[in-house]
Amino acid sequence: MSVDIAIRMTLGGSDRRFELDVAFASSHRRVVLYGPSGAGKSLTLRAIAGLVTPAAGHVRIDGRTLFDARINVAARDRGVGYVFQDYALFPHLTVAQNIGFGLTRGWSNPRRRQPDPRVRRWLDLFELGAVADHHPAQLSGGQRQRTALARALAPGPRIVLLDEPFSALDPALRGRMRDELRDLQARLDLQLLMITHDPADVAALDGHTIEIRDGRAAP
Repeated sequence: MSVDIAIRMTLGGSDRRFELDVAFASSHRRVVLYGPSGAGKSLTLRAIAGLVTPAAGHVRIDGRTLFDARINVAARDRGVGYVFQDYALFPHLTVAQNIGFGLTRGWSNPRRRQPDPRVRRWLDLFELGAVADHHPAQLSGGQRQRTALARALAPGPRIVLLDEPFSALDPALRGRMRDELRDLQARLDLQLLMITHDPADVAALDGHTIEIRDGRAAP
């Protein structure tokens, strides 16, 4: 599995502009984009996911072109999982329904009773069976994170993008969840691309680290 990214775009007007010009490639299973807030990390992640469209460049995952001058694959068809910084769980859906959401087409909510067998697999894997019928407001920070990660993984993406996945957790839980994520990645052989401003995340993930500053990848 490999990622090959080159993204160029400009935000803002003549009085205040931000230019993103990021290029990197990696075949490592854990890739970390590291840098301060405002460096362009989240924008890069959203462009890879297809949530924003660059002005130029390319996005290639495992040899498949998702974006270039002629191609712009829709976000839902990219085979990319995305874990938002605040997890973005649906508050009106249970844990099981949140996990199953990506397995349904259209806008119908997953059924509450007798969930898809694929959902049961992720409930068991992430030890969420006891809270399968709970809503996000009833969960701990760690349970919310595991639910968001399970939802991203359920459709079988080629790569999972994580936007500051530990920043919303308290310090004690943060360390445990770093270990859990690293162990899960190794066990399932996942391709992860994570962004963070925390050097402790970089050390814990122990992957290919690419520093992003002022909209560019450091040489």
